[in-house]
Amino acid sequence: MSGFCKLTSTRFFWLQASSKEQTRLNHNSNHKEHRKQKDASSSSTYSAFRQWRRGTSMGSNRSNSVGSSSTGALTKLSNDPATIQKMEQFPLVLSDTTMPEEDLSLKFLALNALDLTAPASDVLLKNRLKSWFQLSGHPDGFAPAGPGTVWKRKTGGAENTERMVYEALSKDKELRDCIPRYYREVEYKGDTFIELQDLLFGFNDPHVMDIKMGTRTFLESEVSKTTARPDLYQKMIAVDPNAPTMQEHEQRAVTKLRYMQFREQQSSTCSHGFRIEAMKLPGGPPITDLKKVKSHQEVLDTMKLFLGTCKITREKLLARLKNLRSKIEISEYFKTHEIIGSSIFMIYDNDKVGVWLIDFAKTRELPNGHRLTHRKPWEQGNHEEGFLFGLDNLISIIEEVNLSNA
Repeated sequence: MSGFCKLTSTRFFWLQASSKEQTRLNHNSNHKEHRKQKDASSSSTYSAFRQWRRGTSMGSNRSNSVGSSSTGALTKLSNDPATIQKMEQFPLVLSDTTMPEEDLSLKFLALNALDLTAPASDVLLKNRLKSWFQLSGHPDGFAPAGPGTVWKRKTGGAENTERMVYEALSKDKELRDCIPRYYREVEYKGDTFIELQDLLFGFNDPHVMDIKMGTRTFLESEVSKTTARPDLYQKMIAVDPNAPTMQEHEQRAVTKLRYMQFREQQSSTCSHGFRIEAMKLPGGPPITDLKKVKSHQEVLDTMKLFLGTCKITREKLLARLKNLRSKIEISEYFKTHEIIGSSIFMIYDNDKVGVWLIDFAKTRELPNGHRLTHRKPWEQGNHEEGFLFGLDNLISIIEEVNLSNA
């Protein structure tokens, strides 16, 4: 994933202001009565919804008995056409890894309260636009989905690589607590999404940082072509007119590999094995102009700004990062996969801290039994991406902040 934040609690109640006090009181009274009736209705349809949802999520290849029980559940709701319509439009579950029953039921109640047909709808986005922001990544890549979850648009090609990685890591006893909780893959209005834990759920106006890991953030397949391209030359000189070599100036073209390596050199990616993509401090907007933070001092100063003055918080973040490193070092999955373009997502507020590994669209299984150290320098064909090299340096930077602020 790239990063995402929620600024307000997920409460689904509102009142219409009135100029007359009596009107306001009457409205409040009517509203409370309406809520009681609606809550009662939701409660009465609760078990039927769960039974119906289990049936529809199993798909057409399952036993016909499921369909009959689903129909029976809907029959119980025959006097509530609006609810039936909502349930019929609830997104199709494509993966066998489905939401826990209690979470799915909670989602239904929330949607019912908002009078919506599905998460990620236009109505939801318009009503909650001010409550959400996306820290980095594609601007249309995320949408709020319900209490404690987000939808992320399908990435990683036709096979949906990211879903496959999340499903694999969710079964890994050591690593499943180091990633957002994965619920399911869903299809909604022609688009495919994966539903993930909202990492900001339960935090109160926290500090947030998205850190892109590795000494390269491009796949070897992306730079396999050696044809020099004029468009990439133009992109390069727009950033730095002196960057091309004399030969490249004469050709007015550069290869994809040359351009990608040039781009990585504009940040701390090559030197430190990570770059700070974006961060947010309490009470302020996201800070996204950090991709050119390059020198050690610039990285250190940015990290100092993020970490603040609470030494206990820094120690907790360090402990989580070191725990993550230990788990990755012994992980068979990591030894047999290159992890390109993934991020570490760090969050903390006055009460708690969180560190997660996110974004797996460019994760690839290694060919021919190849194994990685994640620390060796990259050479074409060795698949090393420097993930652990970057994690080592990230830990060292935070330790340096601790010492300088002690």
